[in-house]
Amino acid sequence: MDDEKDDKNAAETERCAAADWAELTHECLVNIFSRLSLQDRWRGAMRVCKGWHQVCKDPCLNSVLDLECYFDSTHELPRFWTPEFERKIDNMLESVVGWSAGSLTEIRVRHCSDRSLSLVAQRCPNLEVLSIKSSPHVTDAIMAEIASGCPKIKELNISYCYEISHKTLAIIGSYCPNIYMLKRNLMNWLDPSQHVGIVPNDYLNACPQDGDSEAAAISKFMPHLLHLELRFSKLTAKGLTLISDACENLEYVDLSGCAHVTSRDIATALSNLKKLKTIKKPNFYIPRSVFHTERYGHWRLYDQRFQTDVFRI
Repeated sequence: MDDEKDDKNAAETERCAAADWAELTHECLVNIFSRLSLQDRWRGAMRVCKGWHQVCKDPCLNSVLDLECYFDSTHELPRFWTPEFERKIDNMLESVVGWSAGSLTEIRVRHCSDRSLSLVAQRCPNLEVLSIKSSPHVTDAIMAEIASGCPKIKELNISYCYEISHKTLAIIGSYCPNIYMLKRNLMNWLDPSQHVGIVPNDYLNACPQDGDSEAAAISKFMPHLLHLELRFSKLTAKGLTLISDACENLEYVDLSGCAHVTSRDIATALSNLKKLKTIKKPNFYIPRSVFHTERYGHWRLYDQRFQTDVFRI
């Protein structure tokens, strides 16, 4: 008798559980799915049934697209730089832009192109964070559209985007007055061995040379910056001085790999930045093959430039 009762209770519990899931409202499912990772939603919940697929398209679940953690969890791979991978990223970004219905506020992707960013410029007026690191086919032209269509941008990461120049910095600064964080890092052109075999050689060789032009644009159009990263930029003391004179509120500056500025240049230029909390200087090893000793006179001058003894012979 007890066994029969237990079986009935188990059956009833199972029936109720199934019914509960089937009868959950759209709002309840949105609440539940919001606790899932992007990967769990796209590879799991979205494939269960049509109803759940539609829920996953709700604008509330698509106000942020952050793929950075997936790139950070693995080493850069050669396939990331292929047209096929770029198309996949573009397709994903276009889907999220469409589903967001204008609510998208953060985009953190890599290897996208002008194709998907064109849609972002048209449909994401509330965008505040745009990170498109390592996107070789993003150009100044599309960034001008982004500046016009997304005036609320506060954080911008255009690191390793070599088709972008000082023109983008100028127009973003003009249209986006609230921008306070800029990441404009370049690949390690002093010792590119870490990129060889992964990044196409022609792209490595296309490293922007106009560091001072970019510095001038930053100083003129982005005076309210708090956070600035210019790793491996080719700016000189002139460009650094322009930035320090104009961007008085800077709290964080990363100049790692900036081989054309000395420790003395940095100390002089940044002396008036009273709010500066963190400064990362270009203190690292430079192979002899990169610079000729005639350029700086003798090897000991390297020690002076970067405050290190690694160059002693």
